[in-house]
Amino acid sequence: MKIDQIDKKILELLTLDGRMSYVDIGKELNLSRVSVRERINQLIKYGVIEKFSVMINSEKVGKTVSAFFEVDCEPSFLVEVAEALASNPSVASCYQMTGPSTLHMHVLVSDFAALESFTNNELYALEGITRVESHILLRRFKSRAGLKL
Repeated sequence: MKIDQIDKKILELLTLDGRMSYVDIGKELNLSRVSVRERINQLIKYGVIEKFSVMINSEKVGKTVSAFFEVDCEPSFLVEVAEALASNPSVASCYQMTGPSTLHMHVLVSDFAALESFTNNELYALEGITRVESHILLRRFKSRAGLKL
């Protein structure tokens, strides 16, 4: 699927407000509601739009500690460790990376006791982990809210 300027504008508007109606998008771009719906359906069909979701302010729901972990593990345990971490409800994101660390992970928990519990009981308990480095978030200046085109 070739993405044209209109598709890019639709994606930009949806990135700003995923609940924006087809009518409102159409008004913004001088398109009919039907045309907007068809374009969005095509973007979904071809996987350009993976899903619609909501961004929740973690602090407002009691997740006040945000930590980033760099985790090294033995190659034979990589997938097992990554899948275990990815399925953990405290893990917001988990990526396999190049560079000095194997996995990069973002964890959200309620407090420092919960972070200590996660680290000691759920992270260190996984077989195959050889090194863990953590970084605590002090202040957020920008957070990803969709890809900018």
